[in-house]
Amino acid sequence: MNALIFLIQAIDVEEKLKNAPDSGYQTGLIIGSFIPFILLIGIAYWMYYAAKKRGENE
Repeated sequence: MNALIFLIQAIDVEEKLKNAPDSGYQTGLIIGSFIPFILLIGIAYWMYYAAKKRGENE
């Protein structure tokens, strides 16, 4: 099921950049494609920090 959803949501960034109307659209597209990765890194760091803090208190 997850693989099916991933295939449906797959976006061809190169094609969108090639057909972009102006540089503002290109900038927004690039930033928008990196936001999920930045959020995942932030969540991973928060989990690491919380686990480290909990380990120090024991």
